[in-house]
Amino acid sequence: MEPVSSGAGGPGQLSRQQQGARYERIARRYLEQAGLVFVAANVRYRVGELDLIMRDGRQWVFVEVRYRRDAHFGGAAVSVTWRKQQKLLRSAALWLAARNASFDTAECRFDIVAITGQQLTWLPDAFQAHI
Repeated sequence: MEPVSSGAGGPGQLSRQQQGARYERIARRYLEQAGLVFVAANVRYRVGELDLIMRDGRQWVFVEVRYRRDAHFGGAAVSVTWRKQQKLLRSAALWLAARNASFDTAECRFDIVAITGQQLTWLPDAFQAHI
């Protein structure tokens, strides 16, 4: 268990940014144990942010990490809406373009690591690259 530092929420509580970073570290470790190779984290563009970029063999893997305390409103996975998917697709397209690649020329997929309470669920190839 990671130590809980004081954050914006007061003593013993993590700020939203600290909490996000914590769950991204958990997701990264989980994916690395599954054989993926870490490339980058928190890549920001005006259109959105890529939480994790990994490699699975020759395939680029763009990972959205979501956390929800409970499943009261459907859990973490359902929070990746169509609008959020579009932001991820645009961000990934920019990232690929900076490497002289595109969805047409590079193998890639979009995964979700959904953490609801203490339950981690990895959803490989959660949605397709259709902009």
